[in-house]
Amino acid sequence: MIPLKKNIFLNEQETRAELARFIVSSNKLSMGEECNKFEEAFASFEGANEAVLFNSGGSANLAMLQALKNTGSIKDGDKIGFSALTWSTNVMPIIQLKLQPVPIDCEPATLNVMSNLLQERLQDTDIRVFFITNALGFSGDLDIIQRICLERDIILLEDNCEALGTEMHSGKTGSFGEMSSYSFFVAHHMSTIEGGMVCTNNGEFAEMLRIVRANGWDRNLSREQQARWRSKSNIDSDFYAKYTFHDLGYNFRPTEITGFLGRYQLPFLRDSITAREKNYIKLESVVKSNPELITLNRSHISLLSNFAFPVLCEQPAIREKYLNKFKSAEIEIRPMIAGNIQKQPFYKKYVSKLYDLPGVDKIHECGFYCGNYPELTENDISAISECLRKG
Repeated sequence: MIPLKKNIFLNEQETRAELARFIVSSNKLSMGEECNKFEEAFASFEGANEAVLFNSGGSANLAMLQALKNTGSIKDGDKIGFSALTWSTNVMPIIQLKLQPVPIDCEPATLNVMSNLLQERLQDTDIRVFFITNALGFSGDLDIIQRICLERDIILLEDNCEALGTEMHSGKTGSFGEMSSYSFFVAHHMSTIEGGMVCTNNGEFAEMLRIVRANGWDRNLSREQQARWRSKSNIDSDFYAKYTFHDLGYNFRPTEITGFLGRYQLPFLRDSITAREKNYIKLESVVKSNPELITLNRSHISLLSNFAFPVLCEQPAIREKYLNKFKSAEIEIRPMIAGNIQKQPFYKKYVSKLYDLPGVDKIHECGFYCGNYPELTENDISAISECLRKG
């Protein structure tokens, strides 16, 4: 059996032992200094001015859109573009916050929205925000997409949950949007069991994200920021300030366990990314020799932090053959994320306007993925390779 993941943590045994020691010796496990230290370290790793830690990547996605509403950057009814190949928690907040979801098709050869597909959608639909997903560690031409968004006054957000560490020739994924989300759920590039992050260079958004994260409080802001908010809300008493809620928010606070695990494992992350890329290249070489499978285009990517190994077949009937091969070999597999999100039950329940998405339909009907992680052995790679061969 080759599972989607083998270990929970990077440097599994060492991290487990250190976590146990941390819990036993800590007097506080609710959000505090460890979370702050991880935020600082992660912002440095990603080259961002600010990083705000959350209890999950899904919470981070919702918090980004709530922050845009709270700051007046978007309003009810605004159209929000999003990658049609994505995860449910990228789209659900759009619906929950009374915004209009507009799916943007993805190119099968990259699994992602490319600038020409965004341009096509903009010919007939104006959008206020584009929430792009960097699927499975790959990306579209984010530099060109960023330029289009700047020219048309579109706020660009990135879901970088599956592409932590990927580098394009034009910059790191996660660095092109006004805000970018990350996930530290089990089986992601780095796990804090549950956890997420938002990176941004926009101080106003970072401030609002901290308010959104903690019920609308100002408790996690600097004293200068607190004074400004309390003055704006006409709060002149420290007594009442403790339970003053300045804007809409949630309890999305992480724990010190999240902060500790993230900060402890961050030094191991680069080696893990390197191992993932090496595994991918080995398996990619098998795909290249099989005319029934499509080799993905990563020519614009200089470092591929592959989340999982995608298999894209030429036809749906061919996929059935490869699904059976993987199942027979006891290699755990999954659909290509949520596939065409318009086919999901929740989407059909709440959204009436549907779009033609031929690229995502191809991915939905012809694709699947298996695990890729540093713990894959040579025997594991050989077993997966055998399943990828024609025959």
